[in-house]
Amino acid sequence: TMAVPPSYADLGKSAKDIFNKGYGFGLVKLDVKTKSASGVEFKTAGSSNTDTSKVAGSLETKYKRSEYGLTFTEKWNTDNTLGTEITIEDQIAKGLKLTFDTTFSPNTGKKSGKVKTAYKREYVNLGCDVDFDFAGPTIHGAAVIGYEGWLAGYQMSFDTAKSKMTQNNFAIGYKTGDFQLHTNVNDGAEFGGSIYQKVSDQLETAVNLAWTAGSNSTRFGIAAKYQLDKDASVSAKVNNNSLVGVGYTQTLRPG
Repeated sequence: TMAVPPSYADLGKSAKDIFNKGYGFGLVKLDVKTKSASGVEFKTAGSSNTDTSKVAGSLETKYKRSEYGLTFTEKWNTDNTLGTEITIEDQIAKGLKLTFDTTFSPNTGKKSGKVKTAYKREYVNLGCDVDFDFAGPTIHGAAVIGYEGWLAGYQMSFDTAKSKMTQNNFAIGYKTGDFQLHTNVNDGAEFGGSIYQKVSDQLETAVNLAWTAGSNSTRFGIAAKYQLDKDASVSAKVNNNSLVGVGYTQTLRPG
């Protein structure tokens, strides 16, 4: 059977990860994940900006009841924003996932809510999210179809308060085990493309290109990630403005 295609947001993800993961310019980051005997997962993350000395942190607890397809997640961060997420998966229909997401900031009294639906099966991955706002909800929709390695996707956002389409994106790609090609057009004006190649078990490479309609400049970059051993990797990237990035990632202890 054909594999389930990725969601629209995950199209070209392998190349994005090579460019974005493992770098912390001016940041020191630490992520810790643990799991209690009762099955509650704890995830803490902290970062310190070496330029501004600002420290940020977050805490997330997740509890799963697999027999009911339920996941409860509580989130807190140092901006004092509280979040609650409830997810129901594969219960109403196989491949259907419903998420209810709320955030609350006690300092400002600001509240927000989201209802997300996702449906995935062979050849198709669909998503529809509704952002609830006092002015009027915003609807986000996305669809990806896949066949024999080829992928085509569409993404849109519609602001009901203004009765206006705020996002209108298309993407086409091709994906095999160790090679991915991704192209996209955002709002008919932003064009982008990326290529990802897994050269060997240790080495992954990526190239990306982007340009804007009406502009002569093309932005491009190349990046690579090399796995030194099972716990350590080094990443490097350079773009057409000769900006170079180098990163080193070390897993202290699995789990």
